[in-house]
Amino acid sequence: MTGRDVHPGDQDTPGSILHTNNDTATTTFSENSRLPSATSAAISSDLITEEWERARQSNPNGFSLVNTGISVEQAQADFAELQREISGLSRASRVNSRRMNDPEKATKGDVTGSDTSDEDFDLEQVLRGGLDAEREAGIKPKHIGVYWQDLTVKGLGGMTNYVQTFPDAFINFVDYWTPFMSLIGRGQKGTEATLLDGFSGVVNPGEMVLVLGRPGSGCTTFLKSIANQRYGYTSVSGEVLYGRFTHKEFNEYRGEAVYNQEDDIHHATLNVEQTLGFAIDTKVPNKLPAGTTKAKFKSDVIATLLKMFNIEHTRHTVVGDALIRGVSGGERKRVSIAEMMITNACVLSWDNSTRGLDASTALDFVKSLRIQTNLYKTSTFVSLYQASENIYKLFDKVLVIDSGKQVYFGPTTDARSYFEGLGFLPRPRQTTPDYVTGCTDEFEREYSDGFSPRNAPHSPVTLAEAFEKSKYSERMRNEMSDYKSRLETETAQHEDFRLAVKESKRRGAKRSVYSVGFHQQVWALMKRQFVLKLQDKLGLSLSWLRSIIIAIVLGTLYLNLGQTSASAFSKGGLLFISLLFNAFQAFSELGSTMTGRPIVNKHKAYAFHRPSALWIAQIFVDTAFSAAQILVFSIIVYFLTNLSRTAGHFFTFYLLILVGNIAMTLYFRIIGCLSPDFDYAIKFAVVTVTLFILTSGYLIQYQSQQVWLRWIFWINALGLSFASLMANEFGGSQLTCSSESLIPSGSGYNDISYQVCTLAGSKPGTLAVRGADYITDGFTYAPKDLWRNFGIIVGIVVFFLIMNVVLGEFVKYGMGGNQAKVFARPNAERTALNEALNNKRLQRQKSRTNDEDTALRIESSSILTWENLNYDVPVPGGTRRLLNNVFGYCRPGQLTALMGASGAGKTTLLDVLAARKNIGVIQGDIFVDGSKPGKEFQRSTSYAEQLDMHDPTQTVREALRFSADLRQSFETPQSEKYAYVEEIIALLEMEHIADCIIGTPEAGLTVEQRKRVTIGVELAAKPQLLLFLDEPTSGLDSQSAFNIVRFLKKLAAAGQAILCTIHQPNAALFENFDRLLLLQRGGRCVYFGDIGKDAHVLRDYLGRHNAVAGPSDNIAEYMLEAIGAGSSARIGNRDWADIWDDSPEQANVKDEISQFKETRKQAAAQTDLSLQKEYASPLSHQIKTVVRRTNVSYWRSPNYLFTRVFNHIVIALLTGLTYLQLDDSRSSLQYKVFVMFQITVLPALLLPQVELMFVIKRAIFFREQLSKMYSSFTFTLSMVIAELPYSILCSVLFFLLLYFIPGFQSEPSRAGYQYFMILITELFAVSLGQVLAAISPSAFVSSQYDPFIVITFALFCGVTIPYPQMPGFWKAWLYQLDPFTRLISGTITTALHGLTVKCAPHELNLFTAPPGQTCGSYMENFFAAGGSGYLVNNNTNSCEYCAYSLGDQFYGAFEYTFDTRWRDLGIFIAFVASNTIILFTATRFLNWNRR
Repeated sequence: MTGRDVHPGDQDTPGSILHTNNDTATTTFSENSRLPSATSAAISSDLITEEWERARQSNPNGFSLVNTGISVEQAQADFAELQREISGLSRASRVNSRRMNDPEKATKGDVTGSDTSDEDFDLEQVLRGGLDAEREAGIKPKHIGVYWQDLTVKGLGGMTNYVQTFPDAFINFVDYWTPFMSLIGRGQKGTEATLLDGFSGVVNPGEMVLVLGRPGSGCTTFLKSIANQRYGYTSVSGEVLYGRFTHKEFNEYRGEAVYNQEDDIHHATLNVEQTLGFAIDTKVPNKLPAGTTKAKFKSDVIATLLKMFNIEHTRHTVVGDALIRGVSGGERKRVSIAEMMITNACVLSWDNSTRGLDASTALDFVKSLRIQTNLYKTSTFVSLYQASENIYKLFDKVLVIDSGKQVYFGPTTDARSYFEGLGFLPRPRQTTPDYVTGCTDEFEREYSDGFSPRNAPHSPVTLAEAFEKSKYSERMRNEMSDYKSRLETETAQHEDFRLAVKESKRRGAKRSVYSVGFHQQVWALMKRQFVLKLQDKLGLSLSWLRSIIIAIVLGTLYLNLGQTSASAFSKGGLLFISLLFNAFQAFSELGSTMTGRPIVNKHKAYAFHRPSALWIAQIFVDTAFSAAQILVFSIIVYFLTNLSRTAGHFFTFYLLILVGNIAMTLYFRIIGCLSPDFDYAIKFAVVTVTLFILTSGYLIQYQSQQVWLRWIFWINALGLSFASLMANEFGGSQLTCSSESLIPSGSGYNDISYQVCTLAGSKPGTLAVRGADYITDGFTYAPKDLWRNFGIIVGIVVFFLIMNVVLGEFVKYGMGGNQAKVFARPNAERTALNEALNNKRLQRQKSRTNDEDTALRIESSSILTWENLNYDVPVPGGTRRLLNNVFGYCRPGQLTALMGASGAGKTTLLDVLAARKNIGVIQGDIFVDGSKPGKEFQRSTSYAEQLDMHDPTQTVREALRFSADLRQSFETPQSEKYAYVEEIIALLEMEHIADCIIGTPEAGLTVEQRKRVTIGVELAAKPQLLLFLDEPTSGLDSQSAFNIVRFLKKLAAAGQAILCTIHQPNAALFENFDRLLLLQRGGRCVYFGDIGKDAHVLRDYLGRHNAVAGPSDNIAEYMLEAIGAGSSARIGNRDWADIWDDSPEQANVKDEISQFKETRKQAAAQTDLSLQKEYASPLSHQIKTVVRRTNVSYWRSPNYLFTRVFNHIVIALLTGLTYLQLDDSRSSLQYKVFVMFQITVLPALLLPQVELMFVIKRAIFFREQLSKMYSSFTFTLSMVIAELPYSILCSVLFFLLLYFIPGFQSEPSRAGYQYFMILITELFAVSLGQVLAAISPSAFVSSQYDPFIVITFALFCGVTIPYPQMPGFWKAWLYQLDPFTRLISGTITTALHGLTVKCAPHELNLFTAPPGQTCGSYMENFFAAGGSGYLVNNNTNSCEYCAYSLGDQFYGAFEYTFDTRWRDLGIFIAFVASNTIILFTATRFLNWNRR
């Protein structure tokens, strides 16, 4: 770039200082106050404000970027000017502030305005580092160069991992030896691969290095290593110096070397301003300009950054992610860039940061980096995949990497001539970055005359050797030795760096790597967490709604419990459920802890905050939110159910439930920190939580527990809280014995002296039972232990918090980057196919032909036309027009490019044309051959979307075959379809990954490989009509992009009609397109027509309207700048869309469209409409193909299946062991009911898992359904069938352990019935989970129903409160509607029918018979009237009475009967059937794919 970028209207703009001030100089921030912009300095006094106002008036265009591009030289010139102007004003303002006797600043008393002593504040202190301002250019900020010699990085590689299947999960689970050996460092290591080999070089402060290489060559590894991020590599050797600091010494300056990764990771629900605001909160320097408050400083910096990246309009828009709609992809990338600029670092690594940006924005970004590097003398490293020539010229040096070898490092100006000198031939119009990268690609490079692989470099090793022998290598070594010798003399500079870093730190952070103290980090995080909670309106409102509804349900179910023996058991159930519900509100912490990891890792690397500060901040914020929610819950439940109504009792109840919630929140967070993935976390949580519930004293009392389980009670916050809740409620109360608890009772028994209450803790001869005696005898709880238990819980909470903080600091997961590839196990067919592919590849290499022999013929003659196309979407307060009167057509044999700036409506237009939109209003005509598209339209077009959605368990070949199987004509033989798939694999150069599992973006194929698969899947369908592609080249390197576009050109030549959006095309790429449709913001067309050879048609059109492109300009970039798509102003004073509307070219296009419609009408009339089918395959073929894929997918999801099996086994085993070999005593009757009640836990386990799986698979179905691959019926059936075998397996395992360990009857009539009940419960839970997922837009929404459903089902089935005691309202309908009523009624009656009961001695109730009567004669009438139980001895007057003689008497009180058990089973099956019907209906008629 030479001189200043001149734009019309920009020549003598007054107030250009202000441009710099706002838009450039403040881009980048120096040490103590690099962040505060000139803005913040300027606004430090009234004087400056006036100066600004005067300048603003003289610049009617304001301070925005509307009228100026980013110009490096101008920025520096303006910077110097600005410095001179404002320094005087700043001094004056400092004087005034001193006069006000500011205690911090008043060190020398009054000073005059001209005084320029050391202590004076001036602009350089703000912008450059707050050091000595006396030297004019003498900045002593953080100038750190980087020097590396023999840098070698090794990592794990070369392991061929085979895909894990369901049986592997069992093997891995019992294999404790391998993880143990790995832990002590003796594990089997993968073969160590050298990722970077012997790199050397030096970068002086103020230099920018472009890192080039093909994907996988080592660019990311180099950028990470140079930013001192060495985690995840097996070894890093060689000398790396940052200034004079070694890499170990530089660890204490971690925030000074930062790496910006390719993917954008942010909190999706924060808006752009909040995201940047948080970063500034953790980086606010210690020294601020006089009179500038922190708040002012923060708002200035944010305003500057937003202006600089042209994203002011997004200030209040949420950042969003793949699931939450927010800013566009390009805008999100700019937020990541701005966030990294806030770090203030002096060594910066940017990894492919222009991905998803259009050409002009990408150029603006690199210009901004150039300005930052020049002003602040940072050392900047950037890797770019598609760098234009203009971008390339902004760099000082270029590093070219080939498969981990350094093949060039030197000035950018010499790189082309160096490679030409080696004998490599450049292609015409090829940019330098493309050319030098192409020289490292064995398929791309071509040799000049007289050169060949025999006498020129032809491999990474030979290229590296050639560089070693070159003059550039020698020059580099000389520069390195000069630099190293200068290090000895430049000690002052490094001392300045140390001081600068130290001075920038705030109180409390002087000795740490962070800029602000721990307490300030916690405060900043608390503010952020508070906003995150508040802005998650859906989550927050659902959580409150759930809490209030459950509170009302509980309150009305246990309405007005009296102080009687009948309500004693119910009160225990009420307290237990209240505690559990609020404790498990915290379960969502598990997910958020694990999904939030990448953000925590990034902020730790940026030195924003310690991970431990986050956990402490979170628990404060969470407690504030949950305290309010639990208070409302407590008030509703407590007063509806008539618990002890004193203030002391109520607040104790509230406090105990709150600490239970806090303890479990922290506990789930600890699990989240410890677990490498979600499945481990679930397993760990299920085991421990089951133990917590079983040992908490409600389901089995402390004295009845197995001795080896009792100890858990003392570390169990739930158990201790429950004990204290019981002590709080019963400790001071008196219970009255009600008639059903009096023995004997009925007519003739009315003398209390000869009766006894069956309630635990009762005394013969009195109706009153002390609550304290009840809990002491029944539960072994002592009222006096209430506060002791509370103290233990507080201790547990403190311990958990410490654990959380420690684990958060030290356990590292998710910092290693993309994992090794995983392959399907080879078989004979795959091996043969791969050999054929490799042979073909070698042939192609040898013959140097690009498979021109592939006889591609595409029979397509239809033409797609669109006229007057408008598209409006609803927005708050009305509608917004995204497409505005667009005309165009797409004909066979032509490759049409669809271009425009980010947000111009390119993807929207593709969606509308491909019939993918289902919201908003589309107006205008879209015709195929002059008539409306028929029902086969979506099937006969292919649309490769921007998001790469694939089934993660498929291999690449399987994905392509699946597409060919279902989308090519059913009549085509399968062998022919599969042969075509092999061709596509070869064409897209995917031979080496054909059997690779696609995986997820985090672990699986790389971005670039996934993009190829997306294109491959669409091509395998052999579209008859049209191929749409949305940004097929974004995220790819130049070579891959060129190959794909060249291949598209070949398809077009074979007769395919193609419409394709494209970002950042270089001249060579752009030349391949036949036509261009150019849109500007607002969805208006700017140009639609031929491009021409060397783009002469397009250049001619632009030139006629005063936009004359230079001969060396890349027309694709130039045209976007000309229409004002970037940050620069448009050329000319008329809107380009208006120019197009009035042009003869547009009239010509309309004319052509009319002609096409006329000429094609004849052909269209001849097609037989009866042959048009919505789907290519019949239903039977769809079902066969999709069911096979779904089954394989489940088989290859071992974590999902094994977690499910594991949970069933653990719960059944722990329950079985807790109730080990129950005897025939009275208490065992209640325990047997609780064992059966444990079956109701299954839905709680299964619902979240099944819902998530269904939603993941449904997202893939939505994409495939739009291509009309298969119907919703096929999808739903495949999901139902895939779950069946695992449901049966789980139910068998669960039954065996749960039924036989406690010692239930083994005769087939009973055991078989109980197994059926468990199987039906399993099927019911799975089908219910699928139904909830089908009626919900996301897994998050469906998971919100789960607690309601599980709690409601458990409450109303008659166990926690028996049917006779239920209020009439609930008894009448919900009890009958509850599926678990049938489960409990059937299982309990089957288990207890005909069971003889023998009370244990302590269970007998003792009373005396009246004088002159034996027990037998006294009780005769009681038994005759149907009284239950038996007497141990009839012939004595000291009676020992057992409450039940038969199991039937026990369940008789619940009003269950043995006779209805088969009816119950039938009704339960009907519930499963109704779920299945709802499921099929919901997937057929509910479409959550809103677009």
